[in-house]
Amino acid sequence: MSDLMRTVLVTGASSGIGRAVAKELLRQGYFVFGTSRDCNQFETSHSHFSPVEMDFSKLSLLAEQVKQLQTKQPSISVIVFCAGYGRFGALEQFSYQQINSLMTVNFTAQAVLARAFVPSFKKKGRADLIFMGSESALQGRRQGAVYCASKFAVRGFSQALREECAKSQVKVTLINPGMVKSEFFDQLDFEPGDDDNNYILPEDLAAAVSYILMTRPGILVDELVINPVNKMIKFK
Repeated sequence: MSDLMRTVLVTGASSGIGRAVAKELLRQGYFVFGTSRDCNQFETSHSHFSPVEMDFSKLSLLAEQVKQLQTKQPSISVIVFCAGYGRFGALEQFSYQQINSLMTVNFTAQAVLARAFVPSFKKKGRADLIFMGSESALQGRRQGAVYCASKFAVRGFSQALREECAKSQVKVTLINPGMVKSEFFDQLDFEPGDDDNNYILPEDLAAAVSYILMTRPGILVDELVINPVNKMIKFK
């Protein structure tokens, strides 16, 4: 099977980065399964696209959902982890449930999904796990204690998993974007500045994912940091 006929699972594919990744890979000829909490959010009728209802906040259901997906679609050899959300504020402004929810969606569910697929991926000729991290995984910042923790966890997890998979054909890559002009900021009180140099686009990250998947077998992209030229924010 050629690279352009590979089957990809994209999490968080109903909006933002996930949607851009799904669209770009479909354009190139990949088969794409896109996850969302609500499949009604998908509007595409592309013949190579299939929606998958999967709620990363419900770990008790996730393992069984993933097992069913693996059984029905054993051809999946790529996962692009885009699901996640942002919540910011001083630590004491978070309820205990909000801490748990943010860590679950942004990290724990990602680990559960990877855990389910890694054993079969190691048996394939090539497989890719691409995690969407954040610049918040590189340095802790005020008002971001919990969010940064979730992204630091993803970074540490991907680094360790890369070492665990080193003797197989499983490639593990982490992409750390800066501020992306997307729905991520819809529920937040700030967003990137208006100038083109103040943000990156979901399509920029989709292009990065495409590049990673097109690299020859002997090349591994460990980690990418992609930022706007000028980091400026504005408050709503």
